[in-house]
Amino acid sequence: MTSDAGHEARYRAIAADLAAKIRSGRYAPGEALPPQRELSASYGVTLMTLRQALRELSDERLIVQRPGRGTFVAPPHLAYQLDSLRSLVDDLREQGHDVRTAVAGQAVRRAPARIAAELRLRPGDTALRLERVREFAGRPAVHQVSWVRRPVADRIRDRDFTAVSLYTALADAGVTVSRAAEVVRPGLLDAAAARHLHEPQGSPVLVSSRITYALDATPVVSDHATILGSMMEIRTERAATGLSLTWGATS
Repeated sequence: MTSDAGHEARYRAIAADLAAKIRSGRYAPGEALPPQRELSASYGVTLMTLRQALRELSDERLIVQRPGRGTFVAPPHLAYQLDSLRSLVDDLREQGHDVRTAVAGQAVRRAPARIAAELRLRPGDTALRLERVREFAGRPAVHQVSWVRRPVADRIRDRDFTAVSLYTALADAGVTVSRAAEVVRPGLLDAAAARHLHEPQGSPVLVSSRITYALDATPVVSDHATILGSMMEIRTERAATGLSLTWGATS
């Protein structure tokens, strides 16, 4: 083995060992790693070798290096898939994440003008307003408000949405979902969502607006989700023969 190969093997071995400790929970999300000099001494390598190992972990998004403060385990990231027609929780649980739902509100109310337009309701019509908070890794990550048009809402209004997804409840009520139109754009955390997500108002977030349609093209659900950018990333698959993701200018 050449000297260069031996050097590479050492920093890759250090990176693999630290990655294993992070993934096993030895170093928890947000926790600071020991100082670089301490780590280099414990592994018996130079600072340069250690820093190459840390660079690998940074490229894998396992750590975050903050100048003047140290090296920290990166917060966990949820992946928001754009290529499926499922509820957010069903999507994330399929990826192996433990996601918990807390219901902050569940009542039939008069639909605001914007919601009435999206669901094609008449002025003054009511709909089921369902407000939920999604928790991941022990902390709130998503604040979601869904409006469900009647009479569909009457068939699901008493479901326990801490245990059942909205899409599952719709299916159980005999509603077949055919498609959804969704826009995800960057935004700033508003006061209402900030109270639920325990983050300062004005923090950067992703805002998802989704309208779900039944087989007869009737809009049945209007969803508005505020997603902490520090907790979630968006992923999609692209195919050479088709387009699954389009880009547009924000208004």
